[in-house]
Amino acid sequence: MEDVLKQAEDPNLWSDQTKAKAVMREKSRLESALEGFEEISTKFEDAQVMLELASEEKDEDAKAEAMAELKEVHKRVSQMETEQLLSGEADANNAFLEIHSGAGGTESQDWASILERMYYRWGERRGFKVEIVEETKGDEAGIKSATLLIQGLYAYGLLKTEIGVHRLVRISPFDSQSRRHTSFASVFSYPEVDDDIDIVIEEKDLRIDTFRASGAGGQHVNTTDSAVRITHIPTNTVVSCQQERSQHKNRDKAMSMLKAKLFELEIRKQQEEKDALEASKTENGWGNQIRSYVLHPYRMVKDLRTGVESSDADGVLDGDIDQYIQEALAQKLTAGAQRTA
Repeated sequence: MEDVLKQAEDPNLWSDQTKAKAVMREKSRLESALEGFEEISTKFEDAQVMLELASEEKDEDAKAEAMAELKEVHKRVSQMETEQLLSGEADANNAFLEIHSGAGGTESQDWASILERMYYRWGERRGFKVEIVEETKGDEAGIKSATLLIQGLYAYGLLKTEIGVHRLVRISPFDSQSRRHTSFASVFSYPEVDDDIDIVIEEKDLRIDTFRASGAGGQHVNTTDSAVRITHIPTNTVVSCQQERSQHKNRDKAMSMLKAKLFELEIRKQQEEKDALEASKTENGWGNQIRSYVLHPYRMVKDLRTGVESSDADGVLDGDIDQYIQEALAQKLTAGAQRTA
């Protein structure tokens, strides 16, 4: 920490923009970790004192409050343990998260919107800033696709474990005969990158389309073709943005997203994980799911890679997914260690 602080205080640091940003990112990461440890220590001590007083006075309400506080401390410790597993080049970056509904029309589109809310709530729970960059509404309900920008330390490192197909089993609210339906939606994440990342994008390799942005209920955000969709022809990578009213701003944002996606592709090639990336974009249906969310005939959310499961389906769908992320990261780290052994 002292070495990083010394570098950050060097008046000549910003003569090298790339190095300066790397140092400031590391400084921010270390400061966040220290603040986390101090926060945990303070809350733990406060909860201990409260628990002792509650026991002496036989105050059950105060005891329950102290136990709830200790539970939150344990949860935060688990989060920090998870963050220690993240050492990839872009793990500390903000993340773009894409959600696409699978085959099945309204049912799958509704499921995609439930996932969108789940990740939005997960971000809020962690204190991250979450923005909806692009959203295409479903024909009758839900969404066909959406892109979220989740801003916070380690957002990408955590969300890269969520790449894959997510399966829902429930009694369909859209079926007049109340039959059980299985729906699929895919999730893909990639890191937000800054202008210092050297990703060369040729204009001749791009197809840029504009269209009219629309909001909830089919109401137009504005009356001009301000939304932008960019296709990188060599890699068939597509991004779109309708967040801003200005077509120019949406184009800049979409180019930033495209750069981030291409950077993610390069990272995965360097890490020899191209097969995993391709698998995450395979058919949005049977045989490719990473997690099942069963709401009928029983309630259970199970990760098919790690075996982690929870009967608190409502809590999971409200963003409580850290247990799945933590185990997936731990498993990936173990597998990596075995490969290099």
